[in-house]
Amino acid sequence: MVFRKPPDGGWGWVIVVVSFFTQFLCYGSPLAVGVLYLEWLDAFGEGKGKTAWVGSLANGIGLLASPVCSICVSSFGARPVAIFSGFMVAGGLMMSSFAPNIYFLYISYGIVVGLGCGLLYTATVTITCHYFDKRRGLALGLISTGSSVGLFIYAALQRELIDLYGLDGCLLIVGALSLNILACGSLMRPLESSDSPPPEKTCVDKVPDQYFVYHEKEKTVEENISILEKGYIDEKCAKNMPDYKQDSILNKNVLSSINVSEKDTYKKKVVEQTNFCKQLAKRKWQLYLNYWEETVVLFKNKVFSALFVAILLFDIGGFPPSLLMEDVARSANINEDDYHMPLISIIGIMTAVGKLTLGILADFKWVNTLYLYVTTLLMTGVALFAIPFAKSYLTLAMLSGILGFLTGNWSIFPYVTTKTVGIEKLTHAYGILMFFAGLGNSLGPPIVGWFYDWTQEYDTAFYFSGFCVLLGGFLLLLAALPCWNACTNQSSKLPPNTYSYKVASSA
Repeated sequence: MVFRKPPDGGWGWVIVVVSFFTQFLCYGSPLAVGVLYLEWLDAFGEGKGKTAWVGSLANGIGLLASPVCSICVSSFGARPVAIFSGFMVAGGLMMSSFAPNIYFLYISYGIVVGLGCGLLYTATVTITCHYFDKRRGLALGLISTGSSVGLFIYAALQRELIDLYGLDGCLLIVGALSLNILACGSLMRPLESSDSPPPEKTCVDKVPDQYFVYHEKEKTVEENISILEKGYIDEKCAKNMPDYKQDSILNKNVLSSINVSEKDTYKKKVVEQTNFCKQLAKRKWQLYLNYWEETVVLFKNKVFSALFVAILLFDIGGFPPSLLMEDVARSANINEDDYHMPLISIIGIMTAVGKLTLGILADFKWVNTLYLYVTTLLMTGVALFAIPFAKSYLTLAMLSGILGFLTGNWSIFPYVTTKTVGIEKLTHAYGILMFFAGLGNSLGPPIVGWFYDWTQEYDTAFYFSGFCVLLGGFLLLLAALPCWNACTNQSSKLPPNTYSYKVASSA
């Protein structure tokens, strides 16, 4: 497929709008799962670490499957994947309303909904990057705010629906709302070149034609048999020679010639089918080899290698507050009358502000996006260290807002990845990085929950979380130092359309 130059507008703004609503509808409930988390704790009576697996799987499994999601988007396109994923998200939410135990939720809510969200996220980011170049930071910032606005609205919506219709009714209604993803996905028109030549048929496409040739050859043999028999009968009648010995000799000759022709046709058919299978297997094997070779080349880039460590540690430490902050407040014995707004809603609205603000900043030429991302990591680590000292609703609300704003660095992460490896390798590289992000999302909340089950307080858990995020930020900062480029002269070996990070902010 040949893509045109990104138009940086036009139908691209429609893509931004529908991608915004797609992330709003699919990520609203999984990101606001903290409201459901409290209900599941009371309904099933399991431990905090065990129950936290439901929300962590929903937010992590899609990222863990990012390499598969990237392959699906590359193979089938963003629009078919988005429509199919809409059915997955809606179906998983509705199935969760009938969950008899926590293990059923692991599958229905954790795996089915999580995998659908992962496919939708990859589809929206990929198609947006195809439509935008100069305004890519703004576009990614706008679509990524969809999940944050969804967190803000769904946190209050799910609590209200639970009060009115119960937990089961809430999940059914939220699942029905998710069906609107189908309408959004249908508008994701791919950006293809209209004047590009039609794609050449692959070996698989040529199989029916080959079989058609085989049938023609078999039909030709039958026609030859009838022609030979007809010629033999006409010759017999004309000469009027009833020589039975000669008849048997001629019959043997005709049959032997027919048998030889059939054998040759059959052998040729077998040889062609065997060659086709060998070429198909060789082609598939070559694709796998190319994939692993490209993966090895990516990990030779120091910045990319540090990115996967940083995103893993960031999600282990930075994701639990969005899931457990409500329970942190309840464990601190904060009076419910002091609640002016759910803490999860504060995280959600500030995440939207952070994504939009950081996305706009990434478009300025004087802003180094990698250093901007590192700054958010270091500040997140400091904020996590401060959570154990928050003993009132006001301090927890302030920390929730700060963490929400800094979590908006998700909007510039695709931008950093694109500038690091190039637009040509974005799908491949982003799939790998999202796999490690999903691993961190899946492990973070259960680890924090296990810390609580072990110590009966959250202080140790958040000290651990802050340490993980700070470690990831320092490793990424170390890998991005310009001395590496000066020592290895790596910048001269980078492929086209990649970005070499420099210290000078005015570059």
